[in-house]
Amino acid sequence: MDKNNVFSHDKVFYRNFFGMMILLVLQNIVTYTLNVLDNVILGAYSQTALSAAAAVNQIQYILQQFTVMGLGEGVVIFSGQFWGKKDTAMIRKVFGSALICGLIAAFALTTAAFLVPAGMVGLFTDDPEVIREGVSYLSIIRYTYPIFIVLQLLLSMLRSMQVVRIAFQVSCVGLLVNSSLNYCLIYGKFGFPEMGIHGAAIGTLAATATELVIVLFVVIRKGYLRPSDLPEALRVRGVIGRYLRVSLPCVVSAIIFSSAVAVQTAIFGHLSTDALAASGVAGTFFQYTKMIPIGAAAASCALISQTVGKNDMEKLPGMVHSLQLIYFLVGLLTCVILLAIRTPVLSVYKLTETAYHYAWIQMTIQAIISIGMSFQMPEQTGIIRGGGDTRYSMISDLIYSWGVVVPLSMIVAFVFHAPFGVVVFCLNVDQLLKCITVTHKVRSWTWVKHLV
Repeated sequence: MDKNNVFSHDKVFYRNFFGMMILLVLQNIVTYTLNVLDNVILGAYSQTALSAAAAVNQIQYILQQFTVMGLGEGVVIFSGQFWGKKDTAMIRKVFGSALICGLIAAFALTTAAFLVPAGMVGLFTDDPEVIREGVSYLSIIRYTYPIFIVLQLLLSMLRSMQVVRIAFQVSCVGLLVNSSLNYCLIYGKFGFPEMGIHGAAIGTLAATATELVIVLFVVIRKGYLRPSDLPEALRVRGVIGRYLRVSLPCVVSAIIFSSAVAVQTAIFGHLSTDALAASGVAGTFFQYTKMIPIGAAAASCALISQTVGKNDMEKLPGMVHSLQLIYFLVGLLTCVILLAIRTPVLSVYKLTETAYHYAWIQMTIQAIISIGMSFQMPEQTGIIRGGGDTRYSMISDLIYSWGVVVPLSMIVAFVFHAPFGVVVFCLNVDQLLKCITVTHKVRSWTWVKHLV
């Protein structure tokens, strides 16, 4: 392997990368548009409903990180190397391993949402009215958790085989179903009852279930996984241990990172209701533009893992250097987008003057931070993880999230009572610091691991 190769000249690599990236970005944008529409419709309906949905959606965010960035990434990395060897039987067993783990987690989270709903919402806000609305929202949203896990694991299995178009297509269907039901049920249009935040939850449940039905139909019809394959896929003895060694660091990393984000939301919630509402608005649009580097990372992970699985090591250096340049350009793009949309998107919301000011500040800071985030995050979750090293991300997230960001932000917010902008910067400073250590790790080439 010639580590001095500057850039890849393989046209097939660029075609595969950008083809996957564009579809994954579009899918993620459509998926997050659901959150945007929920925020816009709920924000126009009631700031209390908006704050309650923002609080409950932190639980959904943790689940998403656990499933997509945890179990799902394990499927993509492990199955990707099997796909490089064209071993589809083992890919189905990897999916079976992930499904068993995912359903156990879904049962635990759904049970908690039944037993202590107020306690779960109260982790993110101490406003009694927001908690009451949040419990109403959670009473429906909790049914989406097992459906969401099965859906995302199926899509991860398909992504490991470079099948990504279906994810975009079902996301479009989900957007149509969710937005239509939200409008009808939140405001009581076209003869439907006015249900407020409860109606928003019903719309999300219906959309998620519809997406799963479509994906199951396509998976079975195309022969990626037939019902007759499921018993064999669930016989995971000898496979689940290997899968867990790959995926558990991803799961732990996702839990570390998402729980730190949840703590960040709790910090905003305990600063003021205005701060929580501003965080819900600005955070949603930050996640919206973040879909571009996430798509780049997901495409990178699949292609790097397949290249390692094929043992085509001579191509790796050129691929890595080309990807790093692409990541930097993506960071500049996300920064420009966030700066450009600040004022027009915030004018849509019915926010107090203070909440509007906070949201504008947060979006400005996050625009600058996004340059570093768009560079280091795909390096960490695309190149390093795709190469088979899943432990590095876990250690990095533990150190930066809980060793730097959380304690620093809490001290700045509640001890020094710093201005809102300073708190926001401290909550995102790890995105800049990671650029140094993650890039050093990539250059070490110790992340290349043959898993199969």
